[in-house]
Amino acid sequence: MKVIALGTGPFAVPTLRRLHDDPQHEVLLVVTRPPRGRRAAIAPMALAAQELELPLWQPDTVNEDEAHQRLKSLDAQLMVVCDYGEILKPAALECTSLGGVNLHGSLLPKYRGAAPVQWAVFNGDQETGNTVIQMTPGLDAGPILGVQRTPIDPHETAGELEERLAEMGATLVEEVIAQLATDSTSPVEQDSSKKSKAPRLAKEHGLIDWSQSAQQIHNQVRALQPWPRAYTHWEADGDDPQRLIVHRTRFPEADSGDSATPSSADSSEPGTITSAEDSLIVATGEGVLELLEVQPAGKRAMPAGDFLRGNRLKPGDSLS
Repeated sequence: MKVIALGTGPFAVPTLRRLHDDPQHEVLLVVTRPPRGRRAAIAPMALAAQELELPLWQPDTVNEDEAHQRLKSLDAQLMVVCDYGEILKPAALECTSLGGVNLHGSLLPKYRGAAPVQWAVFNGDQETGNTVIQMTPGLDAGPILGVQRTPIDPHETAGELEERLAEMGATLVEEVIAQLATDSTSPVEQDSSKKSKAPRLAKEHGLIDWSQSAQQIHNQVRALQPWPRAYTHWEADGDDPQRLIVHRTRFPEADSGDSATPSSADSSEPGTITSAEDSLIVATGEGVLELLEVQPAGKRAMPAGDFLRGNRLKPGDSLS
Protein backbone atom coordinates (compact mmCIF):
# COMPACT_ATOMS: atom_id res chain seq x y z
CA MET A 1 0.00 0.00 0.00
CA LYS A 2 1.20 3.52 -0.75
CA VAL A 3 1.34 5.47 2.49
CA ILE A 4 2.28 8.84 3.91
CA ALA A 5 3.73 8.57 7.42
CA LEU A 6 3.09 11.43 9.83
CA GLY A 7 4.94 11.44 13.14
CA THR A 8 7.40 13.43 15.20
CA GLY A 9 8.32 11.71 18.46
CA PRO A 10 10.01 8.37 19.17
CA PHE A 11 6.75 6.46 19.56
CA ALA A 12 6.24 6.66 15.77
CA VAL A 13 9.66 5.36 14.73
CA PRO A 14 9.11 1.56 15.00
CA THR A 15 6.00 1.84 12.82
CA LEU A 16 7.91 3.81 10.18
CA ARG A 17 10.69 1.22 10.15
CA ARG A 18 8.19 -1.62 9.82
CA LEU A 19 6.41 0.06 6.91
CA HIS A 20 9.73 0.75 5.20
CA ASP A 21 10.92 -2.85 5.60
CA ASP A 22 7.68 -4.44 4.38
CA PRO A 23 7.80 -4.94 0.58
CA GLN A 24 4.00 -4.72 0.47
CA HIS A 25 4.14 -1.05 1.42
CA GLU A 26 5.73 2.05 -0.07
CA VAL A 27 6.36 5.08 2.11
CA LEU A 28 6.02 8.00 -0.28
CA LEU A 29 6.70 10.74 2.25
CA VAL A 30 7.50 11.23 5.95
CA VAL A 31 5.92 14.32 7.51
CA THR A 32 7.13 15.62 10.88
CA ARG A 33 6.60 18.78 12.89
CA PRO A 34 9.40 21.34 12.35
CA PRO A 35 11.98 22.06 15.07
CA ARG A 36 11.01 24.91 17.39
CA GLY A 37 13.66 27.27 18.76
CA ARG A 38 17.34 27.66 17.99
CA ARG A 39 18.39 24.76 20.20
CA ALA A 40 15.65 22.36 19.18
CA ALA A 41 16.88 18.85 18.50
CA ILE A 42 16.03 17.01 15.30
CA ALA A 43 12.85 15.01 15.81
CA PRO A 44 13.33 11.24 16.20
CA MET A 45 11.01 10.61 13.25
CA ALA A 46 13.03 12.99 11.07
CA LEU A 47 16.26 11.23 12.02
CA ALA A 48 14.72 7.87 11.15
CA ALA A 49 13.53 9.17 7.77
CA GLN A 50 17.03 10.43 6.97
CA GLU A 51 18.56 7.11 8.01
CA LEU A 52 16.10 5.19 5.82
CA GLU A 53 16.64 7.65 2.96
CA LEU A 54 12.94 8.48 2.78
CA PRO A 55 11.59 11.84 1.52
CA LEU A 56 11.09 14.17 4.50
CA TRP A 57 8.84 17.21 4.82
CA GLN A 58 8.46 19.45 7.89
CA PRO A 59 5.67 21.96 7.23
CA ASP A 60 4.37 24.36 9.86
CA THR A 61 0.94 22.79 9.34
CA VAL A 62 -0.74 20.20 7.13
CA ASN A 63 -4.07 21.97 7.48
CA GLU A 64 -3.61 24.56 4.71
CA ASP A 65 -4.41 24.43 0.99
CA GLU A 66 -0.76 24.41 -0.08
CA ALA A 67 -0.06 21.37 2.11
CA HIS A 68 -3.17 19.62 0.81
CA GLN A 69 -2.03 20.08 -2.78
CA ARG A 70 1.32 18.45 -2.06
CA LEU A 71 -0.26 15.53 -0.21
CA LYS A 72 -2.82 14.93 -2.95
CA SER A 73 -0.14 15.03 -5.63
CA LEU A 74 1.42 11.87 -4.19
CA ASP A 75 -1.69 9.81 -4.97
CA ALA A 76 -1.23 7.88 -1.72
CA GLN A 77 -3.85 5.48 -0.40
CA LEU A 78 -3.43 6.00 3.35
CA MET A 79 -1.98 8.31 5.99
CA VAL A 80 -0.42 6.51 8.95
CA VAL A 81 -0.26 8.92 11.87
CA CYS A 82 1.45 8.43 15.22
CA ASP A 83 2.87 10.86 17.79
CA TYR A 84 2.59 13.71 15.28
CA GLY A 85 1.48 16.72 17.31
CA GLU A 86 -1.26 18.32 15.20
CA ILE A 87 -4.92 17.41 14.79
CA LEU A 88 -5.71 16.80 11.12
CA LYS A 89 -8.76 18.60 9.75
CA PRO A 90 -11.19 16.87 7.33
CA ALA A 91 -9.57 18.43 4.26
CA ALA A 92 -6.20 16.95 5.22
CA LEU A 93 -7.69 13.51 5.83
CA GLU A 94 -9.30 13.63 2.40
CA CYS A 95 -5.90 13.84 0.68
CA THR A 96 -5.65 10.04 0.53
CA SER A 97 -8.27 7.60 -0.73
CA LEU A 98 -8.52 5.71 2.58
CA GLY A 99 -8.07 8.70 4.88
CA GLY A 100 -5.85 8.23 7.91
CA VAL A 101 -5.28 5.77 10.73
CA ASN A 102 -3.72 6.70 14.05
CA LEU A 103 -1.74 4.55 16.49
CA HIS A 104 -2.43 5.65 20.08
CA GLY A 105 -0.74 4.28 23.19
CA SER A 106 -3.79 3.55 25.34
CA LEU A 107 -6.96 1.51 25.41
CA LEU A 108 -9.24 4.15 23.94
CA PRO A 109 -11.44 5.89 24.89
CA LYS A 110 -9.29 5.95 28.04
CA TYR A 111 -6.49 8.53 28.00
CA ARG A 112 -7.20 10.63 24.94
CA GLY A 113 -4.42 13.16 24.53
CA ALA A 114 -0.67 13.66 24.32
CA ALA A 115 0.53 11.59 27.31
CA PRO A 116 -1.49 8.37 27.57
CA VAL A 117 1.41 6.17 28.66
CA GLN A 118 2.53 8.55 31.40
CA TRP A 119 -0.95 8.88 32.89
CA ALA A 120 -1.51 5.12 32.88
CA VAL A 121 1.63 4.72 35.01
CA PHE A 122 0.86 7.80 37.14
CA ASN A 123 -2.57 6.41 38.01
CA GLY A 124 -1.21 2.97 38.87
CA ASP A 125 -3.02 1.10 36.09
CA GLN A 126 -2.19 -2.57 35.88
CA GLU A 127 -2.99 -2.87 32.18
CA THR A 128 -2.70 -0.70 29.08
CA GLY A 129 -2.20 -1.22 25.36
CA ASN A 130 -2.43 0.28 21.90
CA THR A 131 -5.40 1.29 19.79
CA VAL A 132 -5.49 2.00 16.06
CA ILE A 133 -8.39 4.23 15.05
CA GLN A 134 -9.80 5.57 11.82
CA MET A 135 -9.00 9.26 12.08
CA THR A 136 -11.69 11.89 12.51
CA PRO A 137 -11.32 15.60 13.34
CA GLY A 138 -11.90 14.91 17.06
CA LEU A 139 -9.00 14.25 19.43
CA ASP A 140 -8.39 10.46 19.41
CA ALA A 141 -12.13 9.97 18.93
CA GLY A 142 -12.44 7.92 15.73
CA PRO A 143 -13.79 4.37 15.34
CA ILE A 144 -11.53 1.61 16.68
CA LEU A 145 -9.93 -0.65 14.06
CA GLY A 146 -7.59 -2.71 16.26
CA VAL A 147 -6.53 -3.15 19.90
CA GLN A 148 -3.59 -4.68 21.76
CA ARG A 149 -3.45 -5.25 25.54
CA THR A 150 -0.46 -5.69 27.84
CA PRO A 151 0.12 -5.71 31.63
CA ILE A 152 2.16 -2.94 33.23
CA ASP A 153 5.01 -4.14 35.45
CA PRO A 154 4.77 -2.49 38.90
CA HIS A 155 8.30 -1.08 38.52
CA GLU A 156 8.16 -0.20 34.81
CA THR A 157 8.79 3.46 34.00
CA ALA A 158 6.77 5.39 31.45
CA GLY A 159 9.80 5.52 29.18
CA GLU A 160 10.27 1.75 29.31
CA LEU A 161 6.58 1.10 28.76
CA GLU A 162 6.40 3.54 25.87
CA GLU A 163 9.29 1.81 24.09
CA ARG A 164 7.56 -1.53 24.52
CA LEU A 165 4.21 -0.23 23.28
CA ALA A 166 5.85 1.43 20.27
CA GLU A 167 7.34 -1.90 19.15
CA MET A 168 4.04 -3.70 19.73
CA GLY A 169 2.12 -1.00 17.91
CA ALA A 170 4.05 -1.45 14.68
CA THR A 171 2.62 -4.96 14.44
CA LEU A 172 -0.91 -3.71 15.12
CA VAL A 173 -0.63 -1.05 12.40
CA GLU A 174 0.45 -3.69 9.89
CA GLU A 175 -2.52 -5.88 10.81
CA VAL A 176 -4.96 -3.00 10.39
CA ILE A 177 -3.48 -1.97 7.03
CA ALA A 178 -3.83 -5.56 5.80
CA GLN A 179 -7.51 -5.45 6.74
CA LEU A 180 -7.97 -2.11 5.00
CA ALA A 181 -6.37 -3.52 1.86
CA THR A 182 -8.98 -6.29 1.75
CA ASP A 183 -11.87 -4.14 3.00
CA SER A 184 -12.26 -6.45 6.00
CA THR A 185 -12.09 -4.01 8.91
CA SER A 186 -14.80 -3.98 11.57
CA PRO A 187 -14.83 -0.45 13.03
CA VAL A 188 -16.18 -0.09 16.58
CA GLU A 189 -17.40 3.29 17.77
CA GLN A 190 -15.84 4.50 21.02
CA ASP A 191 -18.00 4.81 24.11
CA SER A 192 -17.54 8.51 24.83
CA SER A 193 -19.05 8.11 28.30
CA LYS A 194 -15.85 6.26 29.29
CA LYS A 195 -13.37 8.76 27.88
CA SER A 196 -10.66 10.36 29.98
CA LYS A 197 -8.04 12.96 29.14
CA ALA A 198 -4.25 12.61 29.13
CA PRO A 199 -2.79 16.10 28.75
CA ARG A 200 0.92 16.63 28.30
CA LEU A 201 2.81 16.52 31.60
CA ALA A 202 4.57 19.64 32.90
CA LYS A 203 7.44 20.11 35.34
CA GLU A 204 4.90 21.01 38.02
CA HIS A 205 3.62 17.44 37.94
CA GLY A 206 7.01 16.32 39.27
CA LEU A 207 6.87 17.93 42.72
CA ILE A 208 6.52 15.14 45.28
CA ASP A 209 3.89 15.53 47.98
CA TRP A 210 5.10 13.27 50.77
CA SER A 211 1.62 13.21 52.34
CA GLN A 212 0.62 10.96 49.43
CA SER A 213 1.01 7.20 49.88
CA ALA A 214 4.22 5.37 49.09
CA GLN A 215 2.42 3.68 46.21
CA GLN A 216 1.27 6.98 44.71
CA ILE A 217 4.73 8.52 44.93
CA HIS A 218 6.32 5.39 43.44
CA ASN A 219 3.89 5.63 40.53
CA GLN A 220 4.65 9.34 40.13
CA VAL A 221 8.40 8.72 39.94
CA ARG A 222 7.89 5.99 37.33
CA ALA A 223 5.47 8.08 35.28
CA LEU A 224 7.77 11.08 35.02
CA GLN A 225 10.75 9.13 33.70
CA PRO A 226 12.49 10.10 31.52
CA TRP A 227 10.79 13.54 31.57
CA PRO A 228 9.95 15.82 33.33
CA ARG A 229 11.11 13.75 36.35
CA ALA A 230 9.93 13.76 39.95
CA TYR A 231 11.68 15.96 42.49
CA THR A 232 11.72 17.09 46.10
CA HIS A 233 13.85 19.49 48.19
CA TRP A 234 16.38 19.01 50.98
CA GLU A 235 18.39 21.33 53.20
CA ALA A 236 22.16 20.89 53.26
CA ASP A 237 23.93 22.16 56.41
CA GLY A 238 21.45 24.98 56.98
CA ASP A 239 21.61 26.23 53.39
CA ASP A 240 18.54 27.11 51.37
CA PRO A 241 16.51 24.09 50.20
CA GLN A 242 18.03 22.41 47.17
CA ARG A 243 16.25 20.52 44.43
CA LEU A 244 16.72 16.74 44.46
CA ILE A 245 15.51 14.78 41.44
CA VAL A 246 14.29 11.27 42.26
CA HIS A 247 14.97 8.81 39.44
CA ARG A 248 14.07 5.44 40.97
CA THR A 249 12.29 4.17 44.06
CA ARG A 250 11.19 0.90 45.56
CA PHE A 251 9.46 -0.40 48.63
CA PRO A 252 11.92 -1.49 51.36
CA GLU A 253 10.43 -5.00 51.34
CA ALA A 254 12.14 -5.56 47.96
CA ASP A 255 14.99 -7.46 49.61
CA SER A 256 12.51 -9.88 51.15
CA GLY A 257 10.93 -10.62 47.79
CA ASP A 258 7.86 -8.38 48.07
CA SER A 259 9.01 -5.49 45.88
CA ALA A 260 5.55 -4.62 44.62
CA THR A 261 3.86 -3.98 47.97
CA PRO A 262 4.35 -0.88 50.14
CA SER A 263 5.24 -1.26 53.80
CA SER A 264 2.81 -0.73 56.63
CA ALA A 265 2.18 2.77 57.91
CA ASP A 266 5.06 4.61 59.62
CA SER A 267 4.52 6.90 62.61
CA SER A 268 6.92 9.56 61.31
CA GLU A 269 5.68 12.73 59.66
CA PRO A 270 5.49 12.48 55.85
CA GLY A 271 8.80 13.47 54.30
CA THR A 272 10.84 12.42 57.33
CA ILE A 273 13.98 10.41 56.61
CA THR A 274 13.78 7.18 58.61
CA SER A 275 17.06 5.65 57.40
CA ALA A 276 20.16 7.38 56.00
CA GLU A 277 22.95 4.85 56.40
CA ASP A 278 23.23 2.34 53.54
CA SER A 279 19.83 3.31 52.16
CA LEU A 280 17.68 6.43 51.97
CA ILE A 281 14.18 5.67 53.25
CA VAL A 282 11.48 8.29 53.64
CA ALA A 283 8.14 8.23 55.43
CA THR A 284 5.06 9.02 53.36
CA GLY A 285 1.40 9.55 54.14
CA GLU A 286 1.00 5.78 53.99
CA GLY A 287 4.07 3.58 54.35
CA VAL A 288 7.72 4.28 53.63
CA LEU A 289 9.60 4.50 50.34
CA GLU A 290 13.24 3.87 49.51
CA LEU A 291 14.95 6.26 47.11
CA LEU A 292 17.29 4.19 44.95
CA GLU A 293 18.71 6.80 42.57
CA VAL A 294 18.77 10.57 43.01
CA GLN A 295 20.30 13.62 41.37
CA PRO A 296 21.25 16.74 43.36
CA ALA A 297 21.02 20.10 41.58
CA GLY A 298 23.89 20.61 39.16
CA LYS A 299 25.22 17.07 39.55
CA ARG A 300 24.85 13.70 37.87
CA ALA A 301 22.38 11.02 38.82
CA MET A 302 23.80 8.65 41.42
CA PRO A 303 22.82 5.74 43.66
CA ALA A 304 21.32 6.97 46.92
CA GLY A 305 24.22 5.39 48.82
CA ASP A 306 26.72 7.61 46.99
CA PHE A 307 24.56 10.66 47.70
CA LEU A 308 24.45 9.81 51.41
CA ARG A 309 28.23 9.41 51.61
CA GLY A 310 28.68 12.95 50.30
CA ASN A 311 25.94 14.62 52.35
CA ARG A 312 25.14 14.69 56.05
CA LEU A 313 21.60 13.39 56.14
CA LYS A 314 20.37 11.58 59.23
CA PRO A 315 17.15 10.01 60.46
CA GLY A 316 14.73 12.72 61.52
CA ASP A 317 15.75 15.11 58.73
CA SER A 318 12.98 16.05 56.32
CA LEU A 319 12.45 16.34 52.60
CA SER A 320 10.09 19.14 51.74
